[in-house]
Amino acid sequence: MADAVSRVTSGQKIGVFTMQHGPGSENAFGGVAQAYGDSVPIVVLPGGYPRRITNIPPNFNSFINYRHVTKWIEQVILPDAVPDALRRAFTQVKNGRPRPVLVEIPTDVFQEEIPEPLNYTAAPRMRSGPDPKAVAEVAAALVAAERLVIYAGQGVHYAQAWSQLRQLAELLEAPVTTSLQGKSAFPENHPLSLGSGGRSVSKQLHEFLKNADVIFGIGCSFATTNYGVAMPKGKVIIHSTLDAADINKDVPVERALVGDAALTLDALLLEVKDRLKGKPRGRAQAVAAEIKRIKAEWMAQWMPKLTSSATPLSPYRVINDLLHTVDPARTIITHDAGSPRDQISPFWECTEPLSYIGWGKTTQLGYGLGLAMGAKLAHPDKLCVNVWGDAAIGFTGMDFETAVRERIPILSVLLNNFSMAIELPIMKTATEKYRSTDISGHYADMAKAFGGHGERVTEPGDIVPAIQRGIKKTEEGVPVLLEFITEKEIDFSIYKY
Repeated sequence: MADAVSRVTSGQKIGVFTMQHGPGSENAFGGVAQAYGDSVPIVVLPGGYPRRITNIPPNFNSFINYRHVTKWIEQVILPDAVPDALRRAFTQVKNGRPRPVLVEIPTDVFQEEIPEPLNYTAAPRMRSGPDPKAVAEVAAALVAAERLVIYAGQGVHYAQAWSQLRQLAELLEAPVTTSLQGKSAFPENHPLSLGSGGRSVSKQLHEFLKNADVIFGIGCSFATTNYGVAMPKGKVIIHSTLDAADINKDVPVERALVGDAALTLDALLLEVKDRLKGKPRGRAQAVAAEIKRIKAEWMAQWMPKLTSSATPLSPYRVINDLLHTVDPARTIITHDAGSPRDQISPFWECTEPLSYIGWGKTTQLGYGLGLAMGAKLAHPDKLCVNVWGDAAIGFTGMDFETAVRERIPILSVLLNNFSMAIELPIMKTATEKYRSTDISGHYADMAKAFGGHGERVTEPGDIVPAIQRGIKKTEEGVPVLLEFITEKEIDFSIYKY
């Protein structure tokens, strides 16, 4: 939940989480690791064992154990050091690459007084821009490209550089795609949009990357992951990132810019406008027409699944009906790991920034539930949705009770096929001999038992009415779980180079 607060506010609000020593700090490790992998700025304040035994086994020491999943970590051992420690922590979390910071406070320190007055001043936010000479060289390369593709990451979200990204794309008449974390940074109903990419991608995205001569990554890491867009070999890659450690780490780059995405795009816009004499060259219509043609072919291929009237339900039908029932501009949606991520990310069309929480450098099942709750806390006026599967709800489903208890009216969409279907092709023997992929449960009844609104939907004609009832319930302040009984779908929009 703290993770989502930071994401959906571009880090302008920092999610803070505190927990007790021992089991609290031990069990929170996965959430901090996820935020670290996805570059999310959160402040973590675990309690620690009393100072006299803090380093004695088997006591869990956060200062020692969290250092590989935080960008800044310290342990306070004197009460008068707390203000300085928090000043350092919030300065670190607000600046540079967004990632978790942690300050461990032993329980006996909590019992002591801090001298007054505190005189605490909020930590500043500082931005740095790229080398002007490098900007000029990159601008020249972008203008010279014949088949340029712009690849935008979540750095665009943190810099709130959505307008600059759109201006640059329209000036260069270049198609734009985003990473899973960067999804919604560019309007996906724009004629130059290729949609977003994760493990599954659209056909138009695949074709344009395959045929690109130059790929310009802005606000991204280009980190190698099974759940990101793979860059085809042999392309000229220009990389703009906030963190110099990303450069040449996973992909070889021709040119690089290091700095805040907004400052970088501002600088590039000036240079590109100068080279193009202030206006595009007349390529946009042809590029948009090619995108539209390939997208039409791709959608025609998938439309039978997106509109299927079969039972059990097609998960693609559920996702498509959901998209066309909610108001996407007033919705924040997140997927879960596995099939829900790969099924929803290519087909969900975002029109507004920060309307989609994409995640997955590490893929903890059930993470999307907390993200939806955190998003709702940050934006109570929006419909906040998490889409997950029966394996994911097996991990964190009990926390639907948290939504009820804390009066956080999210819309939770469960795709239940009683199986870890994505694993069926690689777990044939384990499934046959031990039923290792089988899952069971009546989760709509579980939601009702917790005090929320729950419905189980089995018929295609009932999908939209159930969603409409669910939305109405959230508007009344009630958390909702809609359980759709779906087929064991294992087809995804995946392409290989």
